[in-house]
Amino acid sequence: MPRPRGLTRRWTPPDGPYDLGLVLGPLRRGPGDPTFRAGADGAVRRACRTPEGAGTLLVERRGGDVAAEAWGPGAEWLLEQLPELLGAADDPAALTPRHRVVAQALRRRPGLRLCRTGLVLESLIPSVLEQKVTTIEAYRAWRLLVRGYGEPAPGPAGEGLYVMPDPRTWALIPSWEWHKAGVDSKRSATILRAVRVARRMEEAAAMAPERAAARLELIPGIGPWTAAEVVQRANGAPDAVTVGDLHLPGIVGHALADDRDADDAAMLELLAPYEGQRHRAVRLILLSGRTPARRAPRMEIRNIARL
Repeated sequence: MPRPRGLTRRWTPPDGPYDLGLVLGPLRRGPGDPTFRAGADGAVRRACRTPEGAGTLLVERRGGDVAAEAWGPGAEWLLEQLPELLGAADDPAALTPRHRVVAQALRRRPGLRLCRTGLVLESLIPSVLEQKVTTIEAYRAWRLLVRGYGEPAPGPAGEGLYVMPDPRTWALIPSWEWHKAGVDSKRSATILRAVRVARRMEEAAAMAPERAAARLELIPGIGPWTAAEVVQRANGAPDAVTVGDLHLPGIVGHALADDRDADDAAMLELLAPYEGQRHRAVRLILLSGRTPARRAPRMEIRNIARL
């Protein structure tokens, strides 16, 4: 039996290199993310909670175009948003390399564009889960909560995927289930405060990145680190730098000045020549692979459920 057809759209990227995997990669929260799958053929499947409801999006390269197919109540919204999701509003030429490592990364990975999802909570909630814990813990919590309280993604491309819970469902998750997922009360309380004003949070996607970050930071528990992680994805913000990160200042310092002990202030000073494009510069630095060798123990993985 042929699979049910969804709504379709084709989009032609601007002239020049274009790497679909690089564009959408930041939306994946670990290899087991129940909302995201990348196939060996380069196709990407996403399960989303849109303003119109649940939707599944399948995107893949076909010749010089990107072909998209979508299912569910949110299908039309997903296809309308498609060009911005794929970086149509982004301007890679706005960055002028000022360091050799950035120039080399740009030559090796010229297809980088910054996505813009137009969805705040789908980036905000996993970013809060990642606050001050290992990525392994955060990815596990996201996986358990979405599979436990989300809904199966619509359409044949949604097989095995889950749409994250709606705001009301997030608000009704019992405290012990957060605990079983390894989420402490501080992070769960932050998420609960955010979903109770979900409409106001989602409005930030249409704002300038600075205003969007300020809107998010009105919620206790959401600071500059979390806000930057969100506006990078939801707003496609090319200048949003993630400050307060445990490893990023040392990575940037090592790459640009051979200073693995750089702090946030030193990182921002090194990135000053990229004002307006600092997030893009950081993406290129991370893609360069020029990271310092670890010399301190990894952060301990806690098991909150056993406390």
